[in-house]
Amino acid sequence: MTTAGTALGQAEAVLPEPRRRRTKNVADDDSRKINWWVTALIAVCSLTILIPLYLAVVVALKTPDQLAAGTGFEWPNPVRWENFAEAWERTSFPQALMNTAMITVGAVVLTLLTSSVVAYGIARNIHRPFFKGVFFYLLAALFIPFPIIMLPLVKQTSLLGLDNQAGMIVLYTIYGLSLNIFIYTAYIRSIPIELEEAARVDGASTWRVFRQIIFPLLTPMNATVGILTCVWAWNDFIMPLVVLTDPGARTLPLAQYVFQGQFNTDYTVAFASYLMAMAPLLVVYIFSQRWVISGVTRGSIK
Repeated sequence: MTTAGTALGQAEAVLPEPRRRRTKNVADDDSRKINWWVTALIAVCSLTILIPLYLAVVVALKTPDQLAAGTGFEWPNPVRWENFAEAWERTSFPQALMNTAMITVGAVVLTLLTSSVVAYGIARNIHRPFFKGVFFYLLAALFIPFPIIMLPLVKQTSLLGLDNQAGMIVLYTIYGLSLNIFIYTAYIRSIPIELEEAARVDGASTWRVFRQIIFPLLTPMNATVGILTCVWAWNDFIMPLVVLTDPGARTLPLAQYVFQGQFNTDYTVAFASYLMAMAPLLVVYIFSQRWVISGVTRGSIK
C-alpha cells in the first residue's frame, strides 16, 4: 500500500495542472464604462459657454437692422466686417491694447517674483507662530470685498501718485497676494526639504537655494498664478475705473464703455470690440493651458 500510494503521488505530481479558466476582471470592465451622467453634465456646461460665444460672434457680424429683425442666433447674410474696423477706431484700440498689455505683463511679472518669495518664507517657517500668523492674516484678506475698500483706495492712490499704470501694477500685485500665497504655500510644502539641505551643505545661501532649486520647481504653479493674474488684470473693469484719472491711460474694458449710451447701445460694434479684446487673452491661454492644468493637478496632490 505504501509503495502504491507513493507511486500515485508521484504520478499526480508529474501530471500537468488543469488549465484554469480566465475570468474577466469586473473592476476593469467597470472602469471602461462611460459615465453618461457625468458626460451629460459636461455637455450642458459646455453649452453654457459655447452658446454665448456663438451669439457674440453672430452679433458682431450683423448690422443693426439684421439684429433687430431676427432672434439674434441667425447667421448674418451678408456678413458685416466693418464692425471691427469701426470698433478699432471708436475705442482707440491700439492705445487701449498697449495700456492693458503693459499693466497685465507688469502685474504678472511682479506677482510671480513677490508672491513666490513670500510663500517660500512662510512655507519653510510655518511652524513658527509669527509666520503662521502672517499666513492666516493674508488668508483673512480673501474675505474682504473690494467695494468696501474702494473709496479709501481712491483717496490713497491719489495722495501717493499711484493713479496711473504703475499704480495699477502695484495694486494688482498687492490684492492678489492672499490667493497666490495660498496656492504657492501648499505646493512648496510638498517639495522635499532634503533638496535644500543638500544645497546648503554645498555652501548655497538661502537666496541661491530659492533661485536655483525652488523657483525652477515652481514652474507649474507659476503658470497657474500667472494665467489667473493675467485674466484678472486684462478683464478688470472696476479698479481701473476708480483709480485711473488720465483718459489716455484707460484699458480695454474702459475703452469699451463708450458703447454704453444713456438710451441705446450699439450692440453690433460693441460685440466686435469684445471679440477683439478677448482674442489676445485666448491665444495666451491656448499656449499655456498645459502648464495651468499641470499646476492645478500637482497642487492638489501633496
